[in-house]
Amino acid sequence: MTDVATDATKILMCPPHHYDVDYVINPWMEGNIHRSSQDLAQEQWGKLHSVLKDYAVVELVTPQKGWPDMVFTANAGLLLADQVVLSRFFHPERQGEEPFFQKWFEDNGYTVHTLPESLPFEGAGDALFDRAGGWLWAGYGFRSELDSHPYLSKWLDVEVISLRLVDSRFYHLDTCFCPLTDGYLLYYPGAFDDYSNRLIEMRVPEDKRIAIDEVDAIVFACNTVNIGRTVVMNKASETLQKKLTEKGFEVVETPLTEFLKAGGAAKCLTLKMTEPRAASPQTSTIQSRVVHLEGHLLDSGLVNQTLDTIVSGGGSFQVIKFELGKQRNDKSVADVKVSAPDVTVMDDIMGQLIDLGAVSIPRESTSTTLEPVVQAGVAPDDFYVTTIYPTEVLIGDHWFRVQGQRMDGAIAVTRDNGNITARCKLLRDLEVGEEVVVGSQGIHTIRKATSLKKKSSEEFSFMGAGVSSERRVELVVEQIAWDLRQIRDRGGKVVVTAGPVVIHTGGSEHLRKLIQGGYVHALLGGNAIAVHDIEQSMMGTSLGMDMKRGVSVHGGHRHHLKAINTVRRYGSIAKTVEAGELTSGVMYECVKNNVPFSLAGSIRDDGPLPDTKMDLIAAQADYARLIEGADMILMLSTMLHSIGVGNMTPAGVKMVCVDINPAVVTKLSDRGSVESTGVVTDVGLFLSLLVQQLGKLTGQYTKVESIR
Repeated sequence: MTDVATDATKILMCPPHHYDVDYVINPWMEGNIHRSSQDLAQEQWGKLHSVLKDYAVVELVTPQKGWPDMVFTANAGLLLADQVVLSRFFHPERQGEEPFFQKWFEDNGYTVHTLPESLPFEGAGDALFDRAGGWLWAGYGFRSELDSHPYLSKWLDVEVISLRLVDSRFYHLDTCFCPLTDGYLLYYPGAFDDYSNRLIEMRVPEDKRIAIDEVDAIVFACNTVNIGRTVVMNKASETLQKKLTEKGFEVVETPLTEFLKAGGAAKCLTLKMTEPRAASPQTSTIQSRVVHLEGHLLDSGLVNQTLDTIVSGGGSFQVIKFELGKQRNDKSVADVKVSAPDVTVMDDIMGQLIDLGAVSIPRESTSTTLEPVVQAGVAPDDFYVTTIYPTEVLIGDHWFRVQGQRMDGAIAVTRDNGNITARCKLLRDLEVGEEVVVGSQGIHTIRKATSLKKKSSEEFSFMGAGVSSERRVELVVEQIAWDLRQIRDRGGKVVVTAGPVVIHTGGSEHLRKLIQGGYVHALLGGNAIAVHDIEQSMMGTSLGMDMKRGVSVHGGHRHHLKAINTVRRYGSIAKTVEAGELTSGVMYECVKNNVPFSLAGSIRDDGPLPDTKMDLIAAQADYARLIEGADMILMLSTMLHSIGVGNMTPAGVKMVCVDINPAVVTKLSDRGSVESTGVVTDVGLFLSLLVQQLGKLTGQYTKVESIR
């Protein structure tokens, strides 16, 4: 028996006269409806009551018929001195307990604080005082909302540390977390997300943390009543008992199997009424922001994506306003309050929401935070990482459109004689004297309403961020051809990024026709596509294979080097054309039709050709220059260059990725642009069909033999 005086600790319990498993509101109840023994439950509760009376004063609240879970008094509220925060139960099955507990608290002299009706909080089941630090550990994720935590901090004058629960078996904090005397902690790490586990490790020294395994967690070893150096629990393994004994604790086991069927054990059956006054100051790190959604919210699934992103990111939400469009073409609008345990989690959530491309901050939001660049090529910590979507930043009381939009950059702000400019810049291009946007405040993205709405089957809607299988190639090609024609006729710009597979599969002649027809306005690739195109043009081979007969040529493996040597002799591809040595092929057509091209080198390149940029930074800059102003990008069987180009391309540019490898196509589609589509097929076949379809639209081309 502990040496703590019996009047030092008071506990509230409720006899199990009406206890049963009548419904399912947690995983433990599944399969146990009406399978609890009333007699055995009464016996087990009686033994627990008897044990606790040896260590504390136990008071009773009268059970009420129709409320079987009232026996779990830990959920009645959270007490500190003469203050109590009454629970707001999440499930209707328990909400009827609230007035009975409120009356008991008021009759016994407590000041009762009540939360807003729509804000769930389940008392000491989700809020536990640390036994040394003086702060309050508060759980959220299943039964209690994060937005309840600032109320706890204010009403009880205590620092609150918010922990996110992620395993539905451990739906209350007290099922997997038990602060012990002298600052020790008994807990199951698997019940929490990584961020919460880091918070725990930061607050509780390693020698004070007693992490348990799942074998102990599932018998609710953490659902323990701690009084002094005694811990009273349902059951503990020999390993856990040894750990606790080594830390100076006495373990008292008392079986509570009947209550496990409803998801509770010793701690759930008790409410401690004599918590020491917390020494920590009132504080809460919880952050709240309001985001505005506008567009075809239901059709696009944006509402679900937004709410799922908030919850999966460790936050909680409250829908403040939702106005559904009355007609099919009407936009819907919604305002959503986002809460996060601290600024770090909030910035991460907001970054993800901004990445959705249709989430904006209301115009009256806080100005962006700017920090100076103190080292060239290095951004401040926590800089905002840009996306493909057009972005505005709030500086002072004015919103500025960010120039040069692209993903994976920083927003650099410059001031010149009172003029402010915001621009996307790669980290390496940041200069001392510039300021960089950090955090996520005062940033919003711009998205056309039509891009958020699912298109009908009657529209030309291949730009649907989908990945097409080969059986749909003909349909997709028709749509792409139609769009190419529209872009050309209105003076738009199409950029092609292509790999050597275009040459190997016989696609060269079709790509040449696209260039001749004015459908290509820039070509991006590597050293290889140019080398093998020139090899084919000069020698009729690609990688030493005769392109007409499909057989290897004796000594053909040297042909690409001979092609490289020839171009190097003349100094460039253009000069080779001028000299009359290169008379056909993709590169020839680029030179003759004044189509600019850029070749980015790599470590595996032979030669390389004089035109190939082996300085990758210079190559990236040249790619970005040629992409600027593009209406469509055709990505033809080159994973590396396609992904690179995709990262440089802002939203609004239509992208078509063609590759025989579904992984490449999916990679590009997953970047998030609704203006992209993927075609899983042989690139030679695709180009052949594309040229045929353009011929039908313009009458310009004759039928070309399909190449598989």
